[in-house]
Amino acid sequence: MSQNQSTSEPISTAEHSGNQSHTRHFDVVINGGGMVGAAVAVGLGQLGLSVAVIEARAPQAFDVSQPLDVRVSAISVASAQLLSRLGVMENLLALRHVPYTGLETWEMEGCVTQFSAEQVAEPLLGYFFENRLIQLGLWQQIETLTNVELFCPAKVVKFERIKPSGKGESLDVAQDAITIELDNGSILSTHLLVGADGANSQVRQWAGIGLTGWDYSQSAMLINIETQTPQQFVTWQQFTPQGPRSLLPLPGNNASLVWYDSPARIKQLMQLNDAQLAEQIRENFPSRLDPHFTVKAKGSFPLTRRHAQRYYEPNLVILGDAAHTINPLAGQGVNIGFKDVDILITQVASAIGNGDVWWHDCVLKRYQQARYVDNQLMMTAMDAFYAGFSNDILPLKILRNGMLKLANIDGPIKQKVLKYALGL
Repeated sequence: MSQNQSTSEPISTAEHSGNQSHTRHFDVVINGGGMVGAAVAVGLGQLGLSVAVIEARAPQAFDVSQPLDVRVSAISVASAQLLSRLGVMENLLALRHVPYTGLETWEMEGCVTQFSAEQVAEPLLGYFFENRLIQLGLWQQIETLTNVELFCPAKVVKFERIKPSGKGESLDVAQDAITIELDNGSILSTHLLVGADGANSQVRQWAGIGLTGWDYSQSAMLINIETQTPQQFVTWQQFTPQGPRSLLPLPGNNASLVWYDSPARIKQLMQLNDAQLAEQIRENFPSRLDPHFTVKAKGSFPLTRRHAQRYYEPNLVILGDAAHTINPLAGQGVNIGFKDVDILITQVASAIGNGDVWWHDCVLKRYQQARYVDNQLMMTAMDAFYAGFSNDILPLKILRNGMLKLANIDGPIKQKVLKYALGL
């Protein structure tokens, strides 16, 4: 792992005139160029499809002197394999990251459940990366694909379905399609509109796809700290009735703390200065946290569960946070988004290989069938953990800690749970 990489070149994006009067056609238009949207763009671009990516902000170029971002993701083994197939993992490993080999969770001391890479015969459980570095690596890969074009900065102002009139249009235009008007005046058309535009997805809302879900009445605070502890390779989480307290290793002697609590409590903590916040952390986090640390950065967000009622409409598909937001308890959010990406690319590639119309409903339906129930199961499992540890009733506390102790016994069940979490 290289922590002293030279400064990356800034991402360049195509300039688009606001005076274009004609419609430009792409096989695929992706609204959203974050981690999930950019991964879809690379994967579909590598299949030879013409792809447009619409994004409001380009990722900042990397420099080793930049402070660590508070938005960090645990990338599972399966997600790392996807990123390798997309050709970006090697470059990502040259940027800041931490491989982690262990995961520990507990409530009462002595009832710790420990997972290690050795238990599933893997060299590691995954990596911690700053979100924007994953996005940056994917954008750099997009720049190598001549059939993928970035429209950035740009925002969608209008979606519209177009129907063929049957009066001698070219094959591309004669198919049912969707047009997308951008705020710079550009107009795009596509056979497949992909919504990778986050929890408040424009694409999902325009398609009239409903949501089920609820707010958890909790928020999470992300706190970057600098410690006197050398590089750590184990991530841990203690459950409390107010919510978990977690540590995620960051490069060097840094770490990310995640503090789950009521919205009012998190709001109060966000108003503290760094020294006051550090004192609150020492009082509320487990004693295994090195008390000699300084707070470097912080942020917060509310916890919500949202699941789209379906993942596709004719000529349209959604994935990632546009399709589902999950309790971040086990760091599965971006990983199930990358699973969506993997399956969508696989289904489109299969259709192309079989000579089928790759954007038709039957292909999108197979993507939904492969992902919907699996995502639902993961969301339900996270809810069960959340509900099971969200009270301080003594008999339940004894029962769940006994279960944690049992779960620490090495065996086939423990291996299956860990492999599922890793996406293997």
